[in-house]
Amino acid sequence: MKDLSPIKELLASPKEIVITMHASPDADALGSSLGLYHFLKKKGHSVRVIAPTEYPNFLSWMPGHDDVLVFDPKSPEMISEYFSHAELVFCLDFSGLSRVREMEHVLDQSPAKKIIIDHHLNPEDFADFMIWDTKAAATAELIYEMIVETDGRAVVTENIASCLYAGIMTDTGSFKHSNTTPKVHRIVADLIELGANNAHISHAIYDTYSLNRLRFLGYALNELLEVNEEMGVAYFAISSSDAMKYQLKKGDTEGLVNYALSIDGIVAAALFKEVDGEIKISFRSFGDIEVNKFAENYFDGGGHKNAAGGHTFETLKNTVTTFEKLISQNVLKTKLK
Repeated sequence: MKDLSPIKELLASPKEIVITMHASPDADALGSSLGLYHFLKKKGHSVRVIAPTEYPNFLSWMPGHDDVLVFDPKSPEMISEYFSHAELVFCLDFSGLSRVREMEHVLDQSPAKKIIIDHHLNPEDFADFMIWDTKAAATAELIYEMIVETDGRAVVTENIASCLYAGIMTDTGSFKHSNTTPKVHRIVADLIELGANNAHISHAIYDTYSLNRLRFLGYALNELLEVNEEMGVAYFAISSSDAMKYQLKKGDTEGLVNYALSIDGIVAAALFKEVDGEIKISFRSFGDIEVNKFAENYFDGGGHKNAAGGHTFETLKNTVTTFEKLISQNVLKTKLK
């Protein structure tokens, strides 16, 4: 990890601090933020955690969840005030201003010193300090290292350990992805020793389906799953009427794309979801298939090599048609020519 002495110096005296994350926060974004929140509070800082949008209910078990503020673009005054009075703003699990969506202007205009902690590709140059490592499995891994290197392992409480464990567990696909390094295993072993209840955390995130979500899963697998065996690609396209029929809530389609990728012979998968006139897209892949570049080139997105996202403002039908055309042209390079 890079020299942390400038950040350590900034944190040496009490500060007004805001921690924020990308829109539609996942377990790494929220877990990193709350892990850092507990650490900074313990050091005597005044800290606010602000999410640009709502996040799934299955993350509400995280210690500190009740203290998270969610930005409301219709009433931005209070959140704007926190940013305008902050001395430091930590930007976690994102490195491009557009990733906070409608909160972008508020963050950009903050006079605070900004610190990016992230593991995604192609960071923008908007921060004063950056802890950035694309080899890290999760931003939570970087938070763990920062805490240990600046203040020592002994300051990691059960709450900190639990939040950071959740971030690493989910961003490694429960330790199944290729980013699960020996270093990751050593870190999560340490987090378990420090109080993270790995069984409880896994159950809270992966095994707390609502009845509607479970019924939707059956419907999606039976009716919405499209498979192109020749090209090794599968996908789901979820309309707003599907979401309404099953009363889907934030996070209810989380992980669905992985079912498409789990099919034998499938090497790339996608999920298209219609939300308020926008099509939100998730991509997953195996091996050398770079869905991040595909998302960046065609769907205004990006991310990691094997896990990325994007969006369009086309109709769901047109978006899927564009995707199918690109797949038929082997743009994703799922098949060797």
